[in-house]
Amino acid sequence: MTASFDYSGYRVLVTGGSNGIGLAIARAFREAGAKVAITGTRADARDYGEDLAGFAYRRVQMEEAGEVDGLIAATGALDVLVNNAGTAIRAPDAFTPEGFARNIEINLNSVYRLCLGLRERLTARPGSIVNIASMTSYVSSPRVPGYGASKAAILQLTKTLGALYAPDRIRVNAIAPGWVETNLTTGVQAAPELSDPIVARTPMDRWGKPEEMAGTALYLASDQLAGFVTGVTIPVDGGFSSN
Repeated sequence: MTASFDYSGYRVLVTGGSNGIGLAIARAFREAGAKVAITGTRADARDYGEDLAGFAYRRVQMEEAGEVDGLIAATGALDVLVNNAGTAIRAPDAFTPEGFARNIEINLNSVYRLCLGLRERLTARPGSIVNIASMTSYVSSPRVPGYGASKAAILQLTKTLGALYAPDRIRVNAIAPGWVETNLTTGVQAAPELSDPIVARTPMDRWGKPEEMAGTALYLASDQLAGFVTGVTIPVDGGFSSN
């Protein structure tokens, strides 16, 4: 991706920035001049197949409140927070109360904890929070009920914090990716009975790529270009939600 934004001097934190959509967003901010920190679940950045040498890395298990609080305490000045870390708890655990609760803890509660804990640090300049929602913010997710519930809540949380944080000059918005080629969707991509209907419903007639989410993140984080935009969720889905 060729950077067309200038984020020189900005400090950006991207949770779950070690792969997929998070890594694509982290790379885009770095290419635009920002100093970018990322989180992942492995002990060391070198444990990933991707080259993460250009980022500050911290291992954080998002379902562990103490580790999230540790991330907050270790974070210095900050201009942009991208809440990307998330997972989909699958069957059979997806249908147990414990699996449901774990999905909520990772995908929703950690997001709120970070937004609350880093609020003051985002006021140094007009700050920005970019959350990652999903198409399941709008449609049912019978295979992963906890994932769908958490992502629907992200849409509402984005609206609420957009209003709550506006007096602090912090804008809060979200991206709702469509079906994107990531590790999280590998199983669906490999199953024609699941993948083919998705492509058939998508007017652009294909899956999305992680890099195609990054431009919207850069736009939403820009106080110059999106300075009057807060509390909204933008679908980036190839037209999937229009059908």
